[in-house]
Amino acid sequence: MTAHETQATSPRGRKAGDTRGTLIRAAEQLFAAKGVDGVSLNEIKRAAGQRNAMALQYHFGDRAGLLRAVLDKHLPAVDAGREVLLRQYEDSGIADLRSLATALVLPAAAKLADPDGGREFLQIVAELLNRPEPLVEVVVTEGSSIYPWRRLVEPLLVPESTAVLHTRFTAMRFCHAELAARAAARPRRDDRLFTSRLVDLVTALLAAPVSEQTARLLRERDRKDRSEHPAPTR
Repeated sequence: MTAHETQATSPRGRKAGDTRGTLIRAAEQLFAAKGVDGVSLNEIKRAAGQRNAMALQYHFGDRAGLLRAVLDKHLPAVDAGREVLLRQYEDSGIADLRSLATALVLPAAAKLADPDGGREFLQIVAELLNRPEPLVEVVVTEGSSIYPWRRLVEPLLVPESTAVLHTRFTAMRFCHAELAARAAARPRRDDRLFTSRLVDLVTALLAAPVSEQTARLLRERDRKDRSEHPAPTR
C-alpha cells in the first residue's frame, strides 16, 4: 500500500475526506437553492455542521475553489457520456443534427437520476450559463467535451448562426435552463419523454433558419460598424 493510500484510509484521512465531501454537499444544496452568490461561506459551513472556522478555506481556498469542487464532482461523468456519443456519431459517418443535440442533452440529463447532488448540479450550471454575463469558462474548462461538440455541430449550422448569432451557445443555455427547471421540481418516475422532447427542441433551435428580417438587421449593423470603425489605410 502506498503512503497516499495509507493516508487516505487512515482515520485522519477519512475524516478529512468526510469533511470535504460534507462541505461540497452543503454547497451543492445551498448554491442550487439560493444561487452561487446568494449564500455566504458561513452558511455553507453551518449547513455542513462544521465548527472549524477554517475548514472551508483549508479544503477549497475560497468560494471559487468550492464551486470548482462542486463542478468537478459531476462534470467528468457528463463529459465521459458525451464523448461516447460523439465517437458514435463520428463512427457513423452520417451528418445528423439530432444526434448532436442528443449528445448535448443526454449526458447532462442523466444527472436528473443522480441522488448525490446531480439535480443541484444542473441548477448551478444553468445559473452560471444564464447570467447576464455568463461564466462559461467556469463550466467549459480545458478538455471539455463541449469543444468537440461545437466543432461537429458547426458545419451543420447556417453560417451566420455560428459566427454572429451564437446559436450553439443559445442551445446550451436553453438545454440547461430546461434541465434546471426539471431538476428543481419534484422528481418524476420517468424522465425519458421529457428528455426526448428536449432533444427535439434543441435540434429545432440548432436548425432554425436566419429570417430575412434578421439577415437585414445583421447587414445594417455591419454597415454601421464599418462606418463607425473604418479599416485603417496603409
